[in-house]
Amino acid sequence: MRSVYQAESPIDAQLVKDALEAEGIPAFVIGAGLIGAIGELPVSGLIEVRVPDSAWPAASVIAARVDAWLREAPAEGGAWDPAPQPG
Repeated sequence: MRSVYQAESPIDAQLVKDALEAEGIPAFVIGAGLIGAIGELPVSGLIEVRVPDSAWPAASVIAARVDAWLREAPAEGGAWDPAPQPG
């Protein structure tokens, strides 16, 4: 298993997991249960999405697209488009 995405929240992690699974890539959220321990643990790096090693190349592309969408969507109000962007 290899980490493909470091999430800021369980919601972000679930969105990435769902996008990966929609493309047929098995994905697992690790660390979401640790979010309640904030104060005792470091604030970042708790939650990640992992995929099988063999799926990592394709999964990293999808995870990067979801991450970009998460960063842009609040400002633009855009909906998720699963089609790859040119370029």
